[in-house]
Order: sequence, then C-alpha cells, then structure tokens
Amino acid sequence: MKPASPSSAVVTPMVEARAINKSFGAVRVLTDVDLTVAAGEVVVLIGPSGAGKSTLCRCLNRLENVDSGVVLLDGEELPAEGRALARLRTEVGMVFQSFNLFAHKTVLQNVTLGPTRVKGLSAADAERRARELLDRVGIADKADHYPAQLSGGQQQRAAIARALAMQPKVMLFDEPTSALDPEMVNEVLDVMVDLAREGMTMVVVTHEMGFARRAADRVVFMADGQIVEVGTPDTFFTAPTTDRARDFLSKVLSH
Repeated sequence: MKPASPSSAVVTPMVEARAINKSFGAVRVLTDVDLTVAAGEVVVLIGPSGAGKSTLCRCLNRLENVDSGVVLLDGEELPAEGRALARLRTEVGMVFQSFNLFAHKTVLQNVTLGPTRVKGLSAADAERRARELLDRVGIADKADHYPAQLSGGQQQRAAIARALAMQPKVMLFDEPTSALDPEMVNEVLDVMVDLAREGMTMVVVTHEMGFARRAADRVVFMADGQIVEVGTPDTFFTAPTTDRARDFLSKVLSH
C-alpha cells in the first residue's frame, strides 16, 4: 500500500493549473480546468479517450501552450517561452507513450545527455548517477545497449531513468504503458509504484485502473474536457458520485 497522503495542514502545492482553457482549431479540448497537486502526491487522470487528459498533462509543462489560464510549478508561473521556461522544464520529468529515446545513442548515453548538457554535470558524475538509476529501474545490464536492442518495457524503463536523471520536482506520465505489449505493462507499472512509495510527486494519465488503485492519492476523472469528479481511489472506485463516472467504470471494470 502507498503511504498516507501528506497532511492537509502542511500541503505544499507543487503543481497548480488554474482555469486552463485549450482548443485545437475549432475544437475545445479543455474548459476551465483547475488542478492542484501537492508535493509528494500521486494524482492519476482517467477518463474516456478524447477527455483531454493527455492535453492537460502536456499543458502542465507547456509542451502545449494554453489559450488562457495559469500553470505554476512550486509556486512559480510557467512562462510561455524563453530561457525561464527551459529552466523550469528541467524540473518536470516527462514520460511519453512512445519512448522518445535517441536511437543512435546507448541507454547510458541517453540517460547522461541531459545532466551533462543542460545541468553541467561532469561526465563521471552523470554516469555514476545514470548507472544508479538504471539499476533502480531494473536494467543496469542494458546500459551499453541501443534502444532497438531492448524490449518495449525496457525502453520505457530507460525513459523513466532518463527523466529521473534530471532530478525533477515532479514526474508527468502520459499513458506510459499504452504502447506496450500486455506482458510488459507490469514491469513499467512496478517501477512507477516504487516511485510513488518513495514520495515522488506524480501526475499520471493512464487506462490502468489497477495502478490507480495501488498508487494514487487522488483519482481525477475527466470527460469532455472537464474534471467531472475527484476522489480517493477507495471512494472513486466503490462509490462514484456522478452518473458519468459510474457509466465509465461500468464499462472499463467489466472487461
């Protein structure tokens, strides 16, 4: 089981999204979305396809610019562009559906690239940190392999190690297991559960209801570009309060 959430008396907002609106052309994708994630909290975003979950996740580090609203990281507003945004982005780790590893670099080189190029770590320090992280995610023996030599699950674990190498304040996961074969899903989810237990602040977009039950402090249910319901896993999965959430759960939990 995941440790208890931080006490409400000492909650420190790590990520805040205020009145976020986002459209792609004439299609409204997010409508007046408010979300606050405390330091050390794991928030899982679930909902039907097209609900706006991935777009919201990408807005949290400005991979998608918002039409209106404010995003803050650790109390500091994320600017739309420029060096200040680049600096703040280094504090937000992002793991995508596709692994986005550099095919021409080894796993070790993929993990050390950011710390040496962006954070100015020495090659020796970056390599030591990278090897520790690869061991942490269970692929220490793959350090000298190229991505094409790894399974999908191993590539995604390498991507997690790469994000962690930047020592982020928060980790964003955008459907990290959706591109994996079923037998590889748990090896990635297990790494994520361990991160949650260690107190990493996480926002996770996923269709894996089991992960939401195991690791989330709060489940955020989205539909039609809005947050419809928020609750603890126990409350949400056993006694959802909205018809929309009940309908969604009846479909996904029956499979």
